[in-house]
Amino acid sequence: MLTIIGCGNINRSDDGIGVIIIQRLHKYLLEHPHPQVQIFDCGTAGIEVMFQARGSKQLIIVDASSTGSEPGAVFKVPGNELEALPEPSYNLHNFRWDNALAAGRKIFQNDFPSDITVFLIEAENLDFGFELSPAIKHSQELVFEEIIQKIKNV
Repeated sequence: MLTIIGCGNINRSDDGIGVIIIQRLHKYLLEHPHPQVQIFDCGTAGIEVMFQARGSKQLIIVDASSTGSEPGAVFKVPGNELEALPEPSYNLHNFRWDNALAAGRKIFQNDFPSDITVFLIEAENLDFGFELSPAIKHSQELVFEEIIQKIKNV
């Protein structure tokens, strides 16, 4: 099973890129069903990533990044390089998808995917709004097409 998860806040311009790609993949899978692929919009709920990924062989996460790099830059990173256990907190909003990767592996062990790829797209605008920046729109196409190829090979 391949699980694809989009993360981000659709109300914060480029931060919604992961969710927007998931919406596009949903339309694609309606027209081209694939029983070995599941997709989820996890928004900003990092803990959801942990539970939705459970039982999958492969996991792809798509999210925006804010590293100061060129807007629209696409980073394709193995998930194990981004895993980070959460800092102790009672606030679940602080539990991000990188925390979900580390915690999911620890809690679910062999029932958690070992093949994890994370696509991070460098944001230009994280202000309130619904429009993607032009550079992000182009990067969205590149990542979407790469994920479609991965789906076709499952």
